[in-house]
Amino acid sequence: MSILTSAPAAGCLPTSPANSQAPSMVSRMTMIMEAFEPQDARLLLDEITIRAGLPRSTTHRILDQLVQIGWLEHTPDGYGMGWRSLKYRNNDSISSRIRTEAAPLLHELQIRTGKVVHLAVLEGTNIRYLDKLGGANATAVPSRVGGINPAHTTALGKSMLAWMDPEDLDEIFPNAVGQNAGKTMNDSSMLYSELARIRRRGGLAYETGESYEGITCVASAIKIRRNPVAALSLVGRGRDAMELLAPLVQQAARKISESLSAPASMSA
Repeated sequence: MSILTSAPAAGCLPTSPANSQAPSMVSRMTMIMEAFEPQDARLLLDEITIRAGLPRSTTHRILDQLVQIGWLEHTPDGYGMGWRSLKYRNNDSISSRIRTEAAPLLHELQIRTGKVVHLAVLEGTNIRYLDKLGGANATAVPSRVGGINPAHTTALGKSMLAWMDPEDLDEIFPNAVGQNAGKTMNDSSMLYSELARIRRRGGLAYETGESYEGITCVASAIKIRRNPVAALSLVGRGRDAMELLAPLVQQAARKISESLSAPASMSA
């Protein structure tokens, strides 16, 4: 008597004869995450179910959990990578793409305002500067490309942190508050209040002397869909002057966001 066997369903992990129970939760989550190939894919529930090779009800339940903790996001056009997944994609490849897409708008912003322009990404509790333009004025600002600063002390960092859930901030940002005491936020409640004000301003963040003495910045986050992946800022002196230029910063950030979110850019 022969024993008939069949190949495992597409997307399913093989099981050994001695251990033929259903895939573990970790295995099923892996199947679902691997369905997003390329990683900028927007998929509907039924598409994910087919790619993962899991029951529809199981897929839906796990998707809900992945959305809740930030690995995925759910919008009217389907599921896609969430902020937590994008955080781990802030490597040389995505940073290079951000710099490429942002370059013409950074140049235009610098020419129009005459101010120093920064482009930065969030790396854990810090920001890392990807670009800096400013001509002769650039030497007056001690930042440097590749350098870092605590995110909560910079307009760049706060503009990105403002779009994250408080629970996620507690997880990735537990010990940073309190640095530069006397110049910036010295406890979580102060930081969260400031982030709420930034959201009410439509995402505009300010700093005055928090990271560099006597320098004022205004910044706005750059997003891929709804996820903050970078930010740009103008640097000058005086809050009033920066507030007048703030709409230009917000407009440039929005244009870069739209460019990065376009399918052709994300799949490049």
